[in-house]
Amino acid sequence: MTSQLAPHLQLLATLRSTRNVTRTAELLGVPQPTVSRRLAALSESLGAPLTVPDGRGIRLTRAAELLAEAAERALIAVDAGARLAREEIEPDSGRVVLGFLHLLGRSLVPALLRDYRAVAPRARFTLVQGSRQEMVDRLAEGQLDLALLAPVPDEPGFETAVLARQPILLSVPAGHRLAGRHGVRMEELAGEEFVLLEPGYGLRRITDELCAAAGFEPRIAFEGQESDTVRGLVAAGLGVALLPHFEPGAPAGVAEVPIVPPVGRTIGLAWRRGEPVSRSVGEFREFVLGRSSGRV
Repeated sequence: MTSQLAPHLQLLATLRSTRNVTRTAELLGVPQPTVSRRLAALSESLGAPLTVPDGRGIRLTRAAELLAEAAERALIAVDAGARLAREEIEPDSGRVVLGFLHLLGRSLVPALLRDYRAVAPRARFTLVQGSRQEMVDRLAEGQLDLALLAPVPDEPGFETAVLARQPILLSVPAGHRLAGRHGVRMEELAGEEFVLLEPGYGLRRITDELCAAAGFEPRIAFEGQESDTVRGLVAAGLGVALLPHFEPGAPAGVAEVPIVPPVGRTIGLAWRRGEPVSRSVGEFREFVLGRSSGRV
């Protein structure tokens, strides 16, 4: 069965994504009848159908879903091996797939890449942004080489290095009753409406945990996917938010107030534990670690 399945890994993975034979054929660059014949051959080998009709498309059976999931994992592993082999033959062909949180794309990531390109001008990167949970999942699945995350993950399958600790402040509308305060305790925010990032973002987890520790559940006015959007909603008077300090200073319409006692989060680099990396990934990782304050 393995020898029959191996040539069709990409077919299964693509079909799982498209749910459409015609679209799958287009993406693979083969005639539609070829895809249909391959599916029929795989179904015969498995002894069960791989697809069932679903409206104008198709739906994978449970057996096919299991095979497709395995195919996707196998393709990621093969791609990683091919990259290692390619860089062994042509060292200058290396590329680093770096994941990071949206918020870190404002200053940290550009500064790191600028400084690294100064010493390695031929370095190439693929940059991937998303929520913390999305980056953790992609890193675990092998879709990323490295990830800049906050807070630093503690999953056993990762190794990490702390790069910095970032203070978290309360952002309020400029005319808010707390705008002129030198500090505010979380308990004082029990009656406020919050503008939050969606679940899966590190700042959302921090906010939920701080509110819970203070004995209340935040009243959610709005949820977003970008910290800049959250700040814009705060400036519009639609709620308060817990956010890192805005560089170089709070934007118009927003006042930042320290939280008492102080609150912060760690920013760190993460990679998969015990996995071989390409020369380009290893060199960039060592460059970043040379700037870190310690490992966890």
